[in-house]
Amino acid sequence: MLAVFGQAAIEAAAPATGERVLDVGCGAGASSLDLAARVGAGGHVLGVDISEPLIGRARALAPQDTPALFQVADASSTELPERAFDILFSRFGVMFFDDPTAAFAHMRRALKPAARVAFVCWRGMAENDWVRLPMGAIKGIVPPTAPPDPEAPGPFSFGDQGRVARILTAAGFTDVAIAPFDASIPFGEGGTRDAAIDDAVEMTLEVGPLSRALADQPDDIRARASAAVRVAFAGCPGERSVMIDGAAWIVTARNPAS
Repeated sequence: MLAVFGQAAIEAAAPATGERVLDVGCGAGASSLDLAARVGAGGHVLGVDISEPLIGRARALAPQDTPALFQVADASSTELPERAFDILFSRFGVMFFDDPTAAFAHMRRALKPAARVAFVCWRGMAENDWVRLPMGAIKGIVPPTAPPDPEAPGPFSFGDQGRVARILTAAGFTDVAIAPFDASIPFGEGGTRDAAIDDAVEMTLEVGPLSRALADQPDDIRARASAAVRVAFAGCPGERSVMIDGAAWIVTARNPAS
């Protein structure tokens, strides 16, 4: 689902043969393995994530000869080798730090002089259909909740590009550039159109703001909300998947040369 965004960020990072990459919030390792293919046997990729199950999955998926290693760690505080990496990379893994400026300052110490930063993060909630569509569908069914703090750790905490630029600049980076990137996302899959829509609804009921909004609701409200969300996804294109719009930032920066 996120591959197109990861590839755009990798292109922005432009990893070269023999380079060393720190992949922050690597999840099950898809981006790390893509980066490893770019840097080759003479390079190195360290993928870090706080989730033990995801790191376990990454290790299981990694070919024996890959130059990628995986570590259960919080990149914002774990001890990292100093001046070791040519690239700091992340695919949707940097929006969850309690203190993002301190986190980036900490990670910057692991970068070589003139090292590059490239990551992809979500833009605003209202621009991303995987939240906009289901949350709009339940209006009038589920009582509204107070909007979250836009700067609280979460998937949309980097939605304000001005804030992202301030964080990176305060952490010591230069040449900060932030570009919008839009893509159509396959959200929900199935052997038939109906099965794909059912899968999309199930995903929104399991994770994200919709699941939290329905957590304490009675069964009848949950059923009405689920039906409304299904109608919303049914209006999207796709045959064996539900194609929705995703909106992200591709962010690049550089560690000072000295």
